[in-house]
Amino acid sequence: MSNKTEPRTLAGFMELMPNEQILFEQIKEKIEKIYQRFGFLPLDTPILELSEVLLAKAGGETEKQIYRFEKGDTDISMRFDLTVPLAKYVAKNYGNLSFPFRRYQIGKVYRGERAQKGRFREFYQCDIDIIGDGELSVVNDAELPSVIYNVFKELGFDDFTICINNRKILNGLFESLNQKENSTEILRIIDKIEKIGKEAVIEELEKINVSRHSIDKIINFIEIDGTTDEKLQKLEDLNIESEIFKLGIEELTQVIKNVRCFGIPEENFKVDLTIARGLDYYTGTVYETFLNQYRELGSVCSGGRYESLAEFYTDKKLPGVGISIGLTRLFYKLNELNLVRADKKSIAEVLIVPMVDDLSVPIKIANDLRNKGINTEIFLNDKKLKAKMKYADKLEIPYVIVIGEDEINKGIVKVKDMITGNEKECLIDDIKF
Repeated sequence: MSNKTEPRTLAGFMELMPNEQILFEQIKEKIEKIYQRFGFLPLDTPILELSEVLLAKAGGETEKQIYRFEKGDTDISMRFDLTVPLAKYVAKNYGNLSFPFRRYQIGKVYRGERAQKGRFREFYQCDIDIIGDGELSVVNDAELPSVIYNVFKELGFDDFTICINNRKILNGLFESLNQKENSTEILRIIDKIEKIGKEAVIEELEKINVSRHSIDKIINFIEIDGTTDEKLQKLEDLNIESEIFKLGIEELTQVIKNVRCFGIPEENFKVDLTIARGLDYYTGTVYETFLNQYRELGSVCSGGRYESLAEFYTDKKLPGVGISIGLTRLFYKLNELNLVRADKKSIAEVLIVPMVDDLSVPIKIANDLRNKGINTEIFLNDKKLKAKMKYADKLEIPYVIVIGEDEINKGIVKVKDMITGNEKECLIDDIKF
């Protein structure tokens, strides 16, 4: 009877084949390069944190999903997002940071959710945040859509929309309808309009005892239509007597003006008054990004403005604005829809095939090519030429260099283009592809 353990992976944890992992790394690298292009600084925080630090704010559903354990006397939790570790980091290192502090972080986070298709317990998030010391100009809120635009263009998408709203507008509306107490719940319900539809939203609002008059006002408000500028004008025309509402319109108008300054085409952004972001964490500008032909993916990049990043760790006011891309889920969905293709099976551009016992010349050639920045693999195992060529073919390595005694004596190599089948001779010291 076999006593071997079956090799299997926990549900909700993604493992990829090498060709898929190559593609995943390429996408991650493209996102990182755009973040760097905008001057964001890299940050890497620990996956494990002290539970009392990580859970200073957590509660409800979040706390239930956290992986938490004890090691000796230490109560430890695994990070569930990258924002709470950022808050801890900024509060801890406040005296040594330059503000506004612009950081990016790409890393794995952990949530003990019910495993289901396309939902993961371990997944990469790609975050950027701009943190101010005491204050942060609303112009920063306009720069982040520019980052989103550049990321998705770099990933090869053209048809996407960055939806922008401001929570102050919504909160001001609720204040004018005497629904301030209900505002968080109303926002959560409005946030679901895309998924559940208008009638279901009305039903849910009735369940929390919002009057029919107020429901009509809320629905009329979120159904405001037209061009971006028409929507802003219609908001003004509502003449809602609420200072917070007016401030929200002012901020949104300024953000839109500067989004245009950043050169984002009109077809790639819009004011969307239904965007609320379910979290009561956001206090101003909010964003959600959709691939227009694949709305079923949901928002592929979202975020917004918050008033105090580190309020659970410090008395200092640290307003910020940030966005996050859930890379693992996005990759899974894009792969599932065949919107990205994991065609590349090898990192090597060249395979050196030695047909000699003394490997000093083949190894020198490999070193020279690597020093020139060419990804080079050398086949070091004793196989027949046919098997070595089959290996190159299976991994779709573009070029193969065969080196035998004759080649070494003549000071040449044979370079084979594996795509066209063409073969050419080059001097050992001057290999060209």
